[in-house]
Amino acid sequence: MKPLSIVIAACLILGIVPLAKAIHETQPAETQVPLPGADAVKLYEYLTKQKPYTSWELWPGKGKMYKGTQPHGEFLTTYVNDAAMFGIRDKKGAMPEGTIIAKENYDKDKKFIALTVMYKIKGYNPAAGNWYWAKYDGSGKVLASGRVEACVACHGKKKENDFIFSGNMK
Repeated sequence: MKPLSIVIAACLILGIVPLAKAIHETQPAETQVPLPGADAVKLYEYLTKQKPYTSWELWPGKGKMYKGTQPHGEFLTTYVNDAAMFGIRDKKGAMPEGTIIAKENYDKDKKFIALTVMYKIKGYNPAAGNWYWAKYDGSGKVLASGRVEACVACHGKKKENDFIFSGNMK
């Protein structure tokens, strides 16, 4: 009877693991650091100290130091938080609330020059997909934030793709 008990226990464990993973993916942990809201200084602190973006996954298929375009830089590295990764995988046409895309911008010599960020905040700016944009120089100084006209105008070319150039959302 012991082999049968082992088989039953293994089946239970194997059935619980996917369920636990699914719950974790859809429900934030109690210890999760709350998102900062539409505040560029608090967002930068969140990105660099509370939930360091450099520990996030890279945009799938992009890798580090891929060829970029202006105004971002000659080379780019794009990190995405968990919400963004779920949006990328789900292909529902739009990223979920709480998505943060952090893009390191480098010059032709691969020197870090800026960090540009797209952050989806529910109800923030429906006309622009509820995206909050921020740009920081190499030292973290806020260069632009909020409903940045240049960001909205450029990314508006990809409105049907939730204002995203990095990959297809459908």
